[in-house]
Amino acid sequence: MPANDFPQFGLGTYSDDNKDYWAGIVESALEVGYRHIDTAQIYDNEEYVGEGLKNASVSREDIFVSTKTVHVDVPGPSPDTEDILAAANGCLERLGLDYVDMLYVHWPVGVYDHETVLPAYDRLYEEGTIRHVGLSNFTPELLDEAQEILSAPVFAHQVEMHPLLQQEELHRYAYEHDHWLVAYSPLAQGEIFNVPEIQEIADKHGVSPAQVSLAWLLSKENVAVIPRTMNEDHLQSNVEAQDLELDADDITTIDAIEREKRCIDPDHGPWNK
Repeated sequence: MPANDFPQFGLGTYSDDNKDYWAGIVESALEVGYRHIDTAQIYDNEEYVGEGLKNASVSREDIFVSTKTVHVDVPGPSPDTEDILAAANGCLERLGLDYVDMLYVHWPVGVYDHETVLPAYDRLYEEGTIRHVGLSNFTPELLDEAQEILSAPVFAHQVEMHPLLQQEELHRYAYEHDHWLVAYSPLAQGEIFNVPEIQEIADKHGVSPAQVSLAWLLSKENVAVIPRTMNEDHLQSNVEAQDLELDADDITTIDAIEREKRCIDPDHGPWNK
């Protein structure tokens, strides 16, 4: 198993608008028990996430904060080491933090160059600016390539994962290489509400399909989840999914779902190359 200083349940904070709303949502999430907050430079909300962290009555040492940089859509030439260091320091400044618990490479395409980017992440790790190195949206081949360069251990790999995109290969890879697999879009952007098997299991337990999907992910060894919500009622119901114990038949039923849907599927996704 990977290191256990990682809250397996967190809050994702991506949104296209109302970015200032995240200050209140992050504060509320921490007050109801979340201890893992996930954001990114490209989300353009780190300032507000940082405000929520500051306003909550939870010690910084008890919160795992992750962000991401090196995004495919960043204009200009490929970044050099100083660009990466400046980007990471910009994340810290906007969040109002002295360090982040994890910095992810957001996408391994576009401006990403492993021989430049990853040594910069090693330097940030060695300096203590980041406590852990994460990767996001990588393929197994790109994970292999990254691990040949990195001196720091890969702590987590973040990918879309839910009952309609079960990521068996990347889950096996994470288990074999001793890192966390962090599931974003764990509700398939609402598609799991249209899956009869999940609805039947939800009815059986008297819970919501969202809670079933989250509980199924949490039942997997070395998997963490970061559902995104801007609804304070959903904050509470999502966090309660940690208390839902699916039985072996439930898990087998979800494992056997053959329908497959990738919700985040840009042309630049490395799986499309």
